[in-house]
Amino acid sequence: MGKKKETSSNSFIILIAEMRNGLKYQIKFCSHFDSTGTSIIKDLFNTNIVSTTKCRCDQEISRNSSSLLFTLVYPDCQIQGLNKPMQIAFGEVLRSSMCLEHTTQAWCESCGKYQPTVQSKIVKCLPDVLAVNCQVETQKDFEFWRIQQEIRAEAKRAKPDEGKPAAPAGLTAADRGPKPCRYGNLCTRKDCRFAHERDRVNDIDDPQEFLGLGHDNIAPWVPPGLCLTLDTERNLCVQELCDDDDSVSADTSTVAYYELMGVVAEIHESKVIGSHLISCVKVGKRYHQRKTGQMRNRWYLFNDFGVTSIDKDDARVFNLDWKVPCILYFTRKDISKRFPESMKNPVTSAPLLEEASLAKSCAQVISFKPLQQNELPQAGDLVGLDAEFVTLNQEEAELRSDGTRSTIKPSQMSVARVTCVRGQGSDEDVPFIDDYISTQEQVVDYLTKFSGIKPGDLDVQYSSKHLTTLKSTYIKLRHLVDVGVIFVGHGLKKDFRVVNIVVPPEQVIDTVQLFHLPRQRMISLKFLAWYFLGTSIQSETHDSIEDGRTALKLYQKYEEMRKEGEDFLEAKIREMYEKGRTLQWKTLDGELEGGIPADILQEIQ
Repeated sequence: MGKKKETSSNSFIILIAEMRNGLKYQIKFCSHFDSTGTSIIKDLFNTNIVSTTKCRCDQEISRNSSSLLFTLVYPDCQIQGLNKPMQIAFGEVLRSSMCLEHTTQAWCESCGKYQPTVQSKIVKCLPDVLAVNCQVETQKDFEFWRIQQEIRAEAKRAKPDEGKPAAPAGLTAADRGPKPCRYGNLCTRKDCRFAHERDRVNDIDDPQEFLGLGHDNIAPWVPPGLCLTLDTERNLCVQELCDDDDSVSADTSTVAYYELMGVVAEIHESKVIGSHLISCVKVGKRYHQRKTGQMRNRWYLFNDFGVTSIDKDDARVFNLDWKVPCILYFTRKDISKRFPESMKNPVTSAPLLEEASLAKSCAQVISFKPLQQNELPQAGDLVGLDAEFVTLNQEEAELRSDGTRSTIKPSQMSVARVTCVRGQGSDEDVPFIDDYISTQEQVVDYLTKFSGIKPGDLDVQYSSKHLTTLKSTYIKLRHLVDVGVIFVGHGLKKDFRVVNIVVPPEQVIDTVQLFHLPRQRMISLKFLAWYFLGTSIQSETHDSIEDGRTALKLYQKYEEMRKEGEDFLEAKIREMYEKGRTLQWKTLDGELEGGIPADILQEIQ
């Protein structure tokens, strides 16, 4: 079990490292550089360090370096001869990790051979953002975190909070029940006499307590704040702070007060689904003042698309059976005074202009007309949008004994084509973006009947389409959102989710909602086009250009009917529902009269 967790944690450490490197590259690429080549990411995260190597012959070599991240190195808290594990402060572990000193075999030029050398690091300056890599990989690391949290929970129980009644003095050990096992659910002893959380599954009075959020068995080891001090000899001192410590005025080049602002953790779901990352972020006072009028800080949990307000201690408590710490971010309390709060948007209109395709095929088909400099979208302009997707992983499900279907692993979709159509101007209905997204991952289902994507369309070697990267297409959409255009489409909620972009509701017009009555079914784009526009679409496969144009025309039709009055509009939509139920929501080929063929119309009236 320990080996499996170690492998899983290693993979997530690599993933986080890649994400950080990607973030560093993007900020470096988009940031303004001065003559010295510095960037905002370096100014925020950088710490100057002097690395020293000293041989026992007293030869000493020093070199200057920098670090954007510090990795924790855990000491042994279980010392032979002691009855119980040692309590070690987070600040002490951080200090020893930042000023790491160890002995290793290295080549000495003076001695002319490999010698035991002492390698040490000295911190020369304090960063504005202190990034800490927890690196909980081995079983020893897991045990260290578990023991430190349990020690603090025990101390918390021994010292009841003010205003709360103390535990009855007459309680015996038998009344309290067995002590929790230090190995938790990792324990493999069948005759273990200690308590395990898995044994309490059928007797849960408090779900938060069972999940480790009740803080009865574990308490936060990570402090809410830190004070880092460099003395005259550049010796580092780390002091832990409480929530009510607010000594911002004393910040200097050698003294810095930090508060915990972000936590990245790995969540173990199951053996089948695996693990994923979540983040806990402390959102500042200005945001809440803008939203609620109250000056306060609050922690939020970001889990995929779910955002939930959480207690401040929940962000710092880690039940290692399912929640493992990965990265901690501490920021200076006076960081707003050290950096300008205004930010320059690096996304420009340049990607919307003509762009070369990645496809290497000579027989390329250009299905869109790029924007010109004089027709760049402005706030309020209409843009017809449609996206098509392919499946990378099929859904995994099982049938339960009661006949119900349970999803074990949801299908993984990937955007394959994005189309944007002009909604006004001399080139109205002409697409200005029709990007096919190149992918290096294996596609298990192209969903050709529903997406129109065929094998080879996304392959750089064989595609005849305008092939580009997801990043390039995302930047185009991001610019359109920032400009303030209004997207018109059908079922845009799913499109935005798979593309992974947030669009303000006031910039979205979804035809699936325009022609929908409360507590009634949603109507397909094909049926709406057939009924209201008298056109037949999606006869064989879906085409995103056709769908984008149709959505724009449906919106125009909706506005025409609304000008006749709200009652007239509702009546027309109710008529459409009645005809749809009569036809079982199937469209018919042939000439249309009012959306329904004349012979069918006569038959059903």
